[in-house]
Amino acid sequence: MSAQARDQIRSLATSRIRELANAAMGREGVLPFWFGESDQPTPRFIAEAAIEGIEQGRTFYAHNMGIRPLREAIAGYLQDLHDKPFEADRIAVTSAGVSALMVAMQAILDPGDRVLAVTPVWPNLFEIPRILNAEVVEVPLEPKNGRWSLDLDRLFQALTPDTRLLLINSPNNPTGWTLDEASRDAILERCRRLGIWVMADDVYERLPFAANRLSAPSFLAAAEPEDRVFGVNSFSKAWRMTGWRLGWMSMPKGLEEDVGKLMEFNTSCAPHFIQQAAVVAIAEGEPEVARLRGELRDARDRLCGALSALPGVETVLPDGGMYAFFRVEGARDSVAICRRLIEEAGLGLAPGAAFGAGGEGWIRWCFAARPDKLEDGIGRLTRWAETNARQSA
Repeated sequence: MSAQARDQIRSLATSRIRELANAAMGREGVLPFWFGESDQPTPRFIAEAAIEGIEQGRTFYAHNMGIRPLREAIAGYLQDLHDKPFEADRIAVTSAGVSALMVAMQAILDPGDRVLAVTPVWPNLFEIPRILNAEVVEVPLEPKNGRWSLDLDRLFQALTPDTRLLLINSPNNPTGWTLDEASRDAILERCRRLGIWVMADDVYERLPFAANRLSAPSFLAAAEPEDRVFGVNSFSKAWRMTGWRLGWMSMPKGLEEDVGKLMEFNTSCAPHFIQQAAVVAIAEGEPEVARLRGELRDARDRLCGALSALPGVETVLPDGGMYAFFRVEGARDSVAICRRLIEEAGLGLAPGAAFGAGGEGWIRWCFAARPDKLEDGIGRLTRWAETNARQSA
């Protein structure tokens, strides 16, 4: 008998983003916009703090839940951001935001549990419950009046009493949809009444595009300590630290001991010297976060303006994050169209099919890129779209 994984794992789809990127990575002449990260390195002052930690010998095991200075720094950061107190004991530092998602779902999901996911969304969010043998039901976002929209009536119909968990990512990857306060409050109240857990993926919360907003609306700003709400976050996006693999979660009061057990059996702990750098990132990083937010707003306006002017291209303006989500007229197979863009335009983008059924037919472009690289990409797509339109005429 041949060796093989259990059926649930064998049935998992491979990442279609990685499938395309791995096939074309390193190929000469391909301009990559497929991954969700800035093309600029981590700010130097953060890197220097990690180097200092290594030189100080911070290379041993740390506390399962994270070093105390970082947990306290995150609690203070959340308090300033959401104008309400947070306890450091309710913070767990994890080896990446995706690890926080895994640990949190391991803590509350049983096989067969019903999980609702607002999609399109980053595939890890809805594949983790499937790995844990839960049932995932998608509630799709819809383009409406030039923006992405969530139909609350449709969501509430799907939030049945037997639903265990609701997954929401806002600002959303890949659409840029951002939950407003009124909808957030209505969703939280419905989930409270039915005893449904809420898992808020807040990785892009510092990247809203509305004027004078430092943060997108968060469930953490409205939830009480006893509410069944997890807030999951990461240093990856706002601090340009994707490769550092460091995240955190804010958990409901009373889960600390059990989450600590799961931390031990997943990764034991995040590296001490990286956590030390994260303390510095929080303490000194606000100017960098603000700079990134401005860069992304300018890039969004440039890219979405160019996309909307192309023949046969439909785009919807994102309200936050670092992605444009668009589609080409007549192109229903997003993987196929992305392969064509690699071959015919030297342009590496992510297929919408990677983000759930609601993403099929769409294409994601990460615009967290230097202006010259973005202009090169726009030029390549413009020439390809014009050629494609002539051939289709």
